[in-house]
Parts: sequence; C-alpha cells; structure tokens
Amino acid sequence: MGKQYAPIPEEINKITGEIIGAAMAVHTELGPGLLESVYEICLTKELQSKGLRVERQLPVPVTYRGEQLEVGFRVDLLVEGKVVVELKAIEKILPIHEAQVLTYLKLTNQRLGLLLNFNVVSMQDGIKRVAL
Repeated sequence: MGKQYAPIPEEINKITGEIIGAAMAVHTELGPGLLESVYEICLTKELQSKGLRVERQLPVPVTYRGEQLEVGFRVDLLVEGKVVVELKAIEKILPIHEAQVLTYLKLTNQRLGLLLNFNVVSMQDGIKRVAL
C-alpha cells in the first residue's frame, strides 16, 4: 500500500482554483499555438494581478546519496509557495508529464501541482491536477 496523505487543505484548493481561472483567462486572450514561455509570462502576470505570489523558473536541487546537487531542474511556477505549476504547449499530455510533476512535488515537498497544456482548443481539456 502507498503512503496515506491527509486531504489537501482548503487554502491550497482555493489557490488552485485561482490558478485555473487565470490559465483560462490567458488561454481565452491568446488561444493555442504559442511558445510555452509566452504562456508562462502571461500566466505569471495574471496571477500577480490577483495578488498571488509567483516564483518563476525556481531551481530545484536534487539530493543524491546525502549530497545536494544543482542539476538544472526548474519548476515553471510555484504559486504562494504551495502549488507547483508545470506549463506545456504540446499536442497532448502524456503519463511522463504527470510523472515529471510528481517528481517536482517530491523534490519541493509540496502536495499539489497543476499540469497546464495551453495547446488545446478548450483550456478545460488542458488541465491536469496532480497530488501526493
């Protein structure tokens, strides 16, 4: 049996709702087909306009055999220090992308992440919630 986790706190669910709303606003404004970096900048601005604290391209060290290594992992966004956001502009989300978010959650000691793919006709189809 896997680890049993407590329910996600309501505060984190609220932040997640704000992020999803912001992603939908960005997608409505820009549509699909742009570079991931464009969506990242625009989503950051949208979240900041809602009063949320956003860290972009946050370095994530890896601890290997007791040694902390800077290996170039970067979380696209960390919102309010609680929600990891990984952005994509790809044909479709694959299991490896979800695994990537799970790894980032473990490395950052967070419980909840969002995988957002902006290369979709409807943003609702590009949202994947990933939790530990």
